[in-house]
Amino acid sequence: MPKSHHTPPMRLAKYLSHCGVCSRRQASRLIDQGHVQVNDRPANHIDHVNDQDKVTVCGELVAGLAEKLLYLYHKPVGVDCKLNENDPCSLIHYLPSGPRVYPVGRLDKDSRGLLLLTNDGELCNSLIHPDHHQEKEYIVTVDRDIDPQFCQQMAQGVPVDGQLTLPCIVSQIAPKTFSIILKQGLNRQIRKMTKFCGRRVVDLNRIRIANLVLDPDTLAEGDVCQISLDALKLEDLQA
Repeated sequence: MPKSHHTPPMRLAKYLSHCGVCSRRQASRLIDQGHVQVNDRPANHIDHVNDQDKVTVCGELVAGLAEKLLYLYHKPVGVDCKLNENDPCSLIHYLPSGPRVYPVGRLDKDSRGLLLLTNDGELCNSLIHPDHHQEKEYIVTVDRDIDPQFCQQMAQGVPVDGQLTLPCIVSQIAPKTFSIILKQGLNRQIRKMTKFCGRRVVDLNRIRIANLVLDPDTLAEGDVCQISLDALKLEDLQA
């Protein structure tokens, strides 16, 4: 996208987010670490920039404000969400062509299901920031039968990484299968919750993020499709 000379200046972290480089929080870390330069000098948090300024991140020139894109990706087991070009299993080899997009949050390598890809840093922040509590729904199969007590224990919250997980919705579907709706995103949270409750996850499939539902009949495993940003409806961020 050509650089515009009419873009009003904005705070540097916000600019990097709007350019699709990363979220505002990640941008702030990059500035702190000295990885960002503005007009060939080390950047400051108070810098205000626009597309007339030369901004680099880790030595790479920021191309400027790009068209905001959003994709649905039906992630298979075995794809790693870390964007590592040297890893043949990395998601980076499965990204759509065009402007660079990034995964919103992650699914671990052994999990499958719905993943959002975008270059909209503000949208990414609205989905993954712990204060925003956007719903994510999963279908989980474990190694042993479950019962109502298991579901109740999971729903009330269990200790994970030194903190109690937030209350969630858990419903049994089959002897070894349940659905779980989270508004939280701790690292490998469902696997750790399930282990605490005496079971081991054998299949974890994310089927919904906010109002976007994975339909395997229209988006086969491994496929990606672009959708309108307006298709995503977020809950009240104050909820």
